[in-house]
Amino acid sequence: MIRRTTSHRPPTAHRSAPAHRCAPAHRRTAWALALVLLAPAACTLESKEDAGVATRDTADARPGPTASSGVEHLSTPEHDALGLPFSEAVRVGNMLYLSGQVGTLPGAMAVVEGGIQAETRQTLENIRTVLERWGSSMDRVVKCTVMIDDMAEWPAMNEVYVEYFPGPKPARSALGADGLALGAKVEIECWATVG
Repeated sequence: MIRRTTSHRPPTAHRSAPAHRCAPAHRRTAWALALVLLAPAACTLESKEDAGVATRDTADARPGPTASSGVEHLSTPEHDALGLPFSEAVRVGNMLYLSGQVGTLPGAMAVVEGGIQAETRQTLENIRTVLERWGSSMDRVVKCTVMIDDMAEWPAMNEVYVEYFPGPKPARSALGADGLALGAKVEIECWATVG
């Protein structure tokens, strides 16, 4: 039996003021996103099948149909071999949610050399690869979140970013972050349509 419970109260809920007024803006946004994504999990499930949850670990990494109400965790053996504690992407209906990407070469656990522009380019190439693997593309990206280690490098990151979105730009949120995974200068996550 799988039991999923979530609390809809942020960690700051013990304070007298509402949590949405206590937390910094980037934490309020993250908490709101977590509520949207986790709200369906606030139930007790007898099995994954009862909830329409599917997992897929495929050697050939081809996308396939999913139930409109199902959740499909997508991962390749290469991704799994890295031992990371998250799926490469998750598909819910016609939406594909990518885990954050940093500028690593495929199969590696170190960021490329060359600074913010080289890392941004490799990050976006990684995103393109994941999108195409699971049946989407860069022109179907609807939302990106950019986390950057040094806001002074924002213009240099943007120079590369716009090359990957030459047409209409996806919605985007951004924040300065201290201590990104693997010492990266930038991390980007995306949501895209699929199907």
